[in-house]
Formats: sequence, C-alpha cells, structure tokens
Amino acid sequence: MTSIENISNPGIPKAPESLPAGYAKIKPEFVVLRPHIADPSGVEEPANDTGNEQSSFKDLDPALNSGADEPPKKKLRLSGAEKRKLAREEGKKKRGMNTNRKFALMKDDVQLCWKAAVGEQCPLQEKCYYSHEVSKYLETKPRDIHFPSPSALSSDPPFVLSSGSKSDGLGINSIDPTASCPVYLRTGVCPQGFKCRFLGNHIKRDDDSIDEPGWKLIMDESLAAGAKEDCEGNNIGISVIKQVRTRKYPTPLADRYIAETQQDKEVQDGHDMSVDMNINTTRPGTLPEMAINQLPEECQKETPDVPMRPQEKKRLHWKGLLYLAPLTTVGNLPFRRLCVDYGAQITCSEMAVATSLLSGSREEWSLVRRLPSERAFGIQVAGSKIAPLTQIAEIFRSEFGLGAEGRGTGVDFVDVNCGCPIDLVFKSGAGSALLDTPTKLGKILTGMNRCLGDIPLTVKLRTGVKDGRNTAHKMMPKLKQWGVSAVTIHGRTRQQRYTKLADWSYIKSCVEALRDSTEEEDMPPIPLFGGGDVYTQQGYWEQLEQTGVDGIMIGRGALIKPWIFTEIQERRDWDISSRERLDMIRKYADYGLNHWGSDTLGVNTTRRFLCEALSFQYRYIPLGILESVPRINDRPPLFRGRDDLETLLASGDSRDWVKISEMFLGRAPEGWTFTPKHKSNSYDPEEANG
Repeated sequence: MTSIENISNPGIPKAPESLPAGYAKIKPEFVVLRPHIADPSGVEEPANDTGNEQSSFKDLDPALNSGADEPPKKKLRLSGAEKRKLAREEGKKKRGMNTNRKFALMKDDVQLCWKAAVGEQCPLQEKCYYSHEVSKYLETKPRDIHFPSPSALSSDPPFVLSSGSKSDGLGINSIDPTASCPVYLRTGVCPQGFKCRFLGNHIKRDDDSIDEPGWKLIMDESLAAGAKEDCEGNNIGISVIKQVRTRKYPTPLADRYIAETQQDKEVQDGHDMSVDMNINTTRPGTLPEMAINQLPEECQKETPDVPMRPQEKKRLHWKGLLYLAPLTTVGNLPFRRLCVDYGAQITCSEMAVATSLLSGSREEWSLVRRLPSERAFGIQVAGSKIAPLTQIAEIFRSEFGLGAEGRGTGVDFVDVNCGCPIDLVFKSGAGSALLDTPTKLGKILTGMNRCLGDIPLTVKLRTGVKDGRNTAHKMMPKLKQWGVSAVTIHGRTRQQRYTKLADWSYIKSCVEALRDSTEEEDMPPIPLFGGGDVYTQQGYWEQLEQTGVDGIMIGRGALIKPWIFTEIQERRDWDISSRERLDMIRKYADYGLNHWGSDTLGVNTTRRFLCEALSFQYRYIPLGILESVPRINDRPPLFRGRDDLETLLASGDSRDWVKISEMFLGRAPEGWTFTPKHKSNSYDPEEANG
C-alpha cells in the first residue's frame, strides 16, 4: 500500500487552508487540484497565484468549475423575486431523478430454448420459436466470464490478479474450464444450464450421447441439499398471479370491509336511500349483502365486525434492533443480503404498488421475495385507495402468512408507505399525500389491519407535506386505534425531500405524543423508529439517547457505507480498506448473480444494479484521510486515496463504475451505458452518461 508520505506531490499546488460550508474536511496531503490546462495560444498563465480563494475552490470541485474558461457574460439586473426564481430553476436542474434512463436488453446471438438449456426435451418441438441445437449455441456463445476468488483481489492495479484460462479444454472456444460459477458453487446446480456465462464450471462431455458432440450438465448433490435452506422464499406461482390479474382470487374480508365503508360514506353524504326504497348498494369490486351471507362459515368467522384488538396482534419487540430502510431500486434482495451480513436485523422490501400487484405484474411480485437470513422481513406497499390496499393485504395473508423464525418464507410485517415524496406517487394520492388525508388513511389502515389477521401492520411517515406545517404528531394518538403495530418517521417534510437537516427535535415530540396516548389508554407501547441523516455510529447512539426513539431506520447511510451496521453494533468507526471494499463489491456481484441469474440477461441486470450501488458508495470518504467526520450531505473536494484502488472507488464518473463491474462480470456489451438514477449522484452530469 502506498504510504501517506509518498502521496503528496510537491508539483501540485496546495489546497486552500479552509473550505466553504458543506465540504468535508480532508487532510491537505490528500486534496488535489485540477491539472492546469495550457492556453491554446501557447502562453500559460500561472496557476492559482492571484490570491483569489474562490478560484481555488473551483479547482477543487469540477461542479464549481463549469464555464470557467468562457468569457465573462454581461450581468443582468434582476429583482429579488427574479433572482429567487432563477435560483430555484437552477436548483431543480441539479436535483431530482434522471427520468429518461434506458437500459438495453442484451440477448445471445442464438436464442436457445430454456428446456434445451437445462438438458430437457422441449414439448413444442418444431413449433418452438427458439433453437434446440446446443452445439450451435455454444459455438456462437461469448467466452466464459472469469469470476475472481477473494484471494485474487488486490489494492494495486490491475486489482484482479488472474483473468481465467485462454485454452479451450473442451474443444469449444466459448468454454473456459477454469471458470467458477457463483450460482453452482452456492447451490450445486445452475438453473441457467448451457446459457450460463460461467458454464465451464458445470459442464462435461457426454460420451453416451447420440448426438456428436454431446454435452452434459453437472450437478453437485451435496451442495444442492444444503442450499435448500438458503433458497429465496415468497415465490408466488403463475396460476395465482393469473387469478389475481383476472380478479378471480377470493378476498371476502376485503370485500366485506369495502362494502361497509361505501355504505358509511353514503349515510354520511345523505344519499343512502336503500332502506326506504330497497335499492341495491353494491359497487364494482364488492360483494352484495346476500352474497356475503352465503359465504362459507370459515370466511364469515374471519370477518369480525370490529378490527382485531391490539392485544391480539403479535407484538413487535424491535427496541434496539438495526433497521435497514426500504429503498426503491437500490434496496433489492442482494443489497439487503449484504446489509444483513454486516448486521442489519430488520429489512423491508422495495416499495411495491398495490395496483401493480393486483394487475399481475411479475416484476412487482418479485419484490416481495425474501431470504432465511432476513430474520424480520416486511413488505412495503403504496396506494391511495381502500380497495386495492385491503385486497392485497388479504392476498399476503392467504399466500404467505406470518413469517416463522429461520423458515425463510412468510411476512413478519406489512408496511404502508406514507412518506414517498416522488411527484408521480404524490400526485396519485399515495405516499406522502396520505399525510394530508388522515381520515382516509385511518380507513385504509383499519381495513388492512383486519385483512392481515395476525400479521402486524406498520406505517412509515414524514413530518408533513409542506415546510413549517408538521402534522405527524397529530396522528400519534390515533395509530393504536387504527391497528398500527410500529411507526417510523423520517425527519423531513415532503417538500424538503432530502435537503436541509432532519428535524430530530420534532421526532422527539412525536415520541412523547405516542407514549402519552398509549399510557392513557393502558395499551402496550408501539415501537417508534426515527430516521434522517444518520451516517456514523456516534450519531446513531446520540440520537437514540436524546430523542427516546426505540431505534433508527437507516437509509442513505447504508447506501453509502453498508458496513455502518457493524460500526453501530461494535461502537467503533471502521477505517475500511479499499481491498475490503472491493471484496464487498465482489460479494454483491455474487449475490446478484444468484438472484437475477448467471445468463447474459442476468449478468447485465446484475451489472446495472451493481452500478446503482456504486453510484452511492463512491460518495464514501475514507476515514483515514479525514480531519473530522463529515455529515451525510457534505461533499468532498477532489482527493486521492491512500492507494490506486481507493482513488478509483471514489470516482464520480459512471464509466469508472462500469469498469469496476467488468472486474467481476466481464466486459460490458457494446453500447451498454449507465446513467445514475439521481442527478445528485454524479458531480459532472455530462461525464456520468457513460
């Protein structure tokens, strides 16, 4: 490893002694200035000898350096209102999401039938659209990818010491007999069969085959037997999805509750004429009263007139547990698995939209899968209407049931998203929009609580919708009545998104309001978790003690450094090495291939989500080069790491993230690029297009 003394280069101008607010404080020997570019006329100007401190800051940060070489523009005289409007518009350009992202769907040149890919006979035979010629497929298949072992990683270039064998030990150039398939090594069998990009690990010649040449897939029965305990749970069948999509899946509990709420609404509005005029009050998606009475006795027994009492629900003993926040796109199963390795104890799925689940979206249903290592796993759902949310709650109860310790299936809790600030979700009336409609939210939670049975219901809130109008405290006394078993509060309003600092003093007032309400009604306490800006173990323990929360939900802190859970558990700041971080990236790739598959499609899906993870992890500033621990929103000046790998891992250029993925997933296909989801995840948007 390169020593600190050798990193400092006397030929590079020194950084200014102090940085503006919002910048992380890095030791001077690691801060670098942008290289001086000679003037096209051949006359060079002295670098940073004008004494202008602001010009030095531009050299430290490329975001401040845009347009530095352009001639000065004539200043326009603007009023105060015009200046504020212009500042808001400029801010919007740098914030938000890149909504036009597209990822090419990569396929093999020869499309092999999935039956043939696993060595089986295709029932369609000649009618099948895909090829059944395995030998022809193997001749056109790209060369096997080399997946390095942990011992092959290094902090010095080229960072991965070996690159696989170039020989064709089995007579076909696409097969590398030294390849290691992460799926086969973990489960003893690779479901992708001949389509696997690491095929050399589980293929051999079949001397008894009628065809020439013949090939046979290898299975390790001992590994396969042990892997059954590590399989993904909550896999829902195609037949069930079809029932849900065609609205043939029975949901009597939800239908009964929907009918009740509609009748109550008609009474309140003064339009209930059914008593005097014998008018049918049924609506699409509900059951008439006669049909309800004709339901089987078992269904009628499970439809109480009042919600299940809080004492009858399974209590959530979460105090002191480490909670990984549900994170859209990046909070996928491989990432949750990685965080569990580092100590996360409560995990939650990515946000699933109730209407998408009911429409039979297989992509949406894949979000609810879990692993046995997730000891407390929940499904987060979003929606704005009573009917879809109660119906999907009943389906969860029927298909999955309450989770059991170590079983790897079932649901330990269902979480309702009332905090998502995204415009698309908010304008549909879901997410944080529910904070402004507490009456409707109460009906949704009451109905879901009834339909979930013994599965606990939780809710995630923000402090409010608009700045200066916090409303979450008003809901605290009502949560127990609505059947909520736990609540999490992010310390910002919807309008703030992730700007400014989280308001932990307000979270403390919500804790007090919730505690007072449960004590008055002589009910068991409801766990309340806070969230916002927790990036260090010291900050975690300070907020825990000062606010009285039962725990803290960690989101962005875990995205930037997944090992934060280890830091909290061991109460220490971990100066993790670049070699350890590269091994963590390798582990993520391993988990991704086991989840998304090891064929061409699965490899590039893993590559995409690995780059999503790197778009957050590059923001980590190594502890050993800091003068003081930064806040989560502090950005660093340009710096170099303690070795070449640490410098590479700190790159904000998405092309470097793709290069890192190629260390484990092979060369990216021609034309494959990556654009970060969030604009703020790349300091230079033009370079981040990859």
